[in-house]
This record gives sequence, structure tokens and C-alpha cells, in this order.
Amino acid sequence: MPANTEHADQLSLLTQFSGVIDFSSVNQLRHILNDLDPAEIADHIESAPPKVRRIVWELVDTELEGAVLGELSEDLQQEFLRGMNSAEMAAAVEGMDADDVADILQQLPDRVIPEVLRAMDEQNRQRIESVLTYAEDSAGGMMNTDTITVRPDLTLDVVLRFLRRHEELPKTTDSIFVVNRSDTFLGILPISKLLTSSPNITVREIMATEIEAIPADMPDSVVAKHFERYDWVSAPVVDENNKLLGRITIDDVVDVIIDDADRSLLGLAGLSDEEETFTTVRRVAPRRAIWLGINLCTAILASAVINIFEATLDQVVALAILMPIVASMGGVAGSQTLTVMVRGMALGHINRNNMRWLLGKEFISGALNAMLWALVIGVVASYWFDDVRIGWIIAIAMVINLLTAAVAGALVPVALKSMKIDPALAGGVVLTTITDVVGFVAFLGLATFFYL
Repeated sequence: MPANTEHADQLSLLTQFSGVIDFSSVNQLRHILNDLDPAEIADHIESAPPKVRRIVWELVDTELEGAVLGELSEDLQQEFLRGMNSAEMAAAVEGMDADDVADILQQLPDRVIPEVLRAMDEQNRQRIESVLTYAEDSAGGMMNTDTITVRPDLTLDVVLRFLRRHEELPKTTDSIFVVNRSDTFLGILPISKLLTSSPNITVREIMATEIEAIPADMPDSVVAKHFERYDWVSAPVVDENNKLLGRITIDDVVDVIIDDADRSLLGLAGLSDEEETFTTVRRVAPRRAIWLGINLCTAILASAVINIFEATLDQVVALAILMPIVASMGGVAGSQTLTVMVRGMALGHINRNNMRWLLGKEFISGALNAMLWALVIGVVASYWFDDVRIGWIIAIAMVINLLTAAVAGALVPVALKSMKIDPALAGGVVLTTITDVVGFVAFLGLATFFYL
């Protein structure tokens, strides 16, 4: 068995058995754990049940704590930070990127942050404070201050000698930023051009000036779209006076994309984006209870609609058998449209100019599917209950509900967004209510007209 596989198996045993741990092997496990990459250590911690997480965390060497903290979820960061004093926190985050340290500090109570900053050395404190002045979900909150800058009048030979004085370049450095004496951003000098151009020419002759710097107050979701659109690896961040503040790198943007995807996925199920696999019952139950309560209210509304047609149901028992089909088909059709719309909004593809086209597309698609499956269920119901009328009733109700689902699936997320409500979080509940109510009214209303 390869050594890495054996080590992984041993760590898996540690994370699985919270009550039975052979403490004679703790030193061996500590050695194995601290030989791993910080991201792998964080993965082992997050994969462990709550009781074991603290044990695994205690095995992490002090010099690795900051790097591991940066890879953990916000909930776990808060849990482990609560067990540290200010000096320990400052030591743990020493050497980390400024944006990562800022993210960690923002999980702390406001009264604790100044204490941690005072425990840092002057250079680190200035780096972190420059990031903390901006919102966490903005370009300024994402940026790192580890930039390399040069003046436009320098020759490439001087630039190369300047770079050789550094022991190493900042991670993900694909270009050097060009600034004037006031630190105003002028352009970028790609590393590829620096290495392949004549050393006697100046930076001004080959630097790229068409690159637009990112304003510090730009939302992180917009930053992510810029990186995706222009295939950036890094980008400069400037203030309102175009003064260079720092840079954003692709690894930070990937985190934003993953967070947005998690939020949308959990939102479609009515779950908080703070919930993770091993979140405790005490925190999970109240969060889920809210949306379950809202869903119960909408279900009662749908039941009240059914109750209106109680006499019809008493006369024709077949209606009770077929009724869930209409609601279910409408719910699925609406969810398909809703998912496409929420995704389009997240990617920034939907605006006023294309909304009418999208609505038309969804309506036509819904109409075609409505006619197909209405015909199928109409024939099935007619033969099943030996009654042509019930076949016509469910077929017409199916068409009405599928068309309603297509339109509602397209309009509900737009309406919710205009009201500052997250469509991913509330869209499913609203849509289900609409398709249930419309489906029941159409089906039972038609049955009342034909049978009573």
C-alpha cells in the first residue's frame, strides 16, 4: 500500500471514531497530519464529526494554523478562533495574504478585532487595515497588497535586476504593475514580454495600457465576471483617484464563484448558505424551521383551494386520484424555467433588452410540452376511468398549468430580485404555491363545470 494512501486511511479512522482513539498513536498522527498541504488538513477537519474536529485541530502545528484557518469554512473559523487570545490569533495569521487575514478577522466580534491588530507588527497591521476598510464582498475586501510596481521610464534590464533582489515573487504573478511617482496606475508589464523583449528598451515601450483597473468598491460578483470574460490571472485594484491599492488573483475569484454556486444550490432548497454537512442540530433546526413554516402556510393555501371543491370531489372520486398529477407536472416545469432564469441572473446574462425574448422562448417551449403531455394524460385518463370527459378535463388543466408554470418560472425571479429578495432562496416556494393553486383551480374548476 502506498504511504500516502496508508496515511489517509489512518486519518480517516481518526475522523470516524470520536469515542475510541488510541492516544499512543497521537504523535504519529500529528506527524502525518502536518506533512499534508493546509488545504488537505482543512478537508480532514471539515470531514470529521464535531467532537473530533477539535482533536484534529489540536494536532495542527502552530505555524500551520493560519494557513489551515484560511481554508476552513466561516463557521469553523469562528469556532477555533474563540479558543485563542489576541496574541495567538495574531501569530496564527502571520504570513498569510492580507485578504485572507481580513476575511478571518471579519468573523470576529468588533471589540476583538482592534486587540488582534494591536498584537501584530506594524507592517502587517497596515496591510490588514488597508483591506478592512472595504466591504468583505467588494474588490477592496478581496484584494491583496503584495504588489510589485515599476516606473515607466526604467529599462527592462533594471527591472530584471530589481526582481532578482527578491527571494521569490508573490504567488500568481503574471504581470508587474506600472505606476508613476504618485502610485497612480498606468498599465501592466506582462512577465512574458519582460522575458522576451530586449533588455535595453524601457517599460513604457512595451507596457499594456488598455487594461482597466478594478475599482475598490466593485462587488465581488462583478469582479468574477470580469475575470471570466477577459481570462485574467490577476488584476490591479485602484481607489477613486486611480491610485494602486493592491491586486486580485484568480484563486480569490474561484472562491467567490464557489460561494455563489453554493448559495444558489442551497437557496433552491430553502437552506441557509451558512449550513454545511456537520453543522450542529442546534443551528440547523431553527434555520430550516423558518422555510418549513413558510412552506406549510403555502400548503394550507393550496388545501383551502381544494376544500372549495369538496362537493365535486365527493361526486367524482377519480379527481382525487388524478389531482396530484396536474400539480406535480406544473411544479417540475416551473422549476426548470426558474433554474435557468436564476442561473442567467447569476451570470449577468438577463436584462431588460432580452427579457421579452426569454419570456417568449419559455412560453413556446411550455406550450409544446403542454400539448404533448396533455394529450398523453388525456388518453390515459379516458381509458383508465372509462370516461372521455375526465380525459378532456385533465388535458385542459395540464395545458393551463404548464403554461402558467413557464410564465411564472420566468417572471417570479425577476419580481423577487426587484424587491431585493434572493430568487434562489424564495423562488421555489413562491413558484410551487402558484403552480399548485392554479393547477387545482383549473382541474377542479373544470370538473365542477362538467360534472355538476
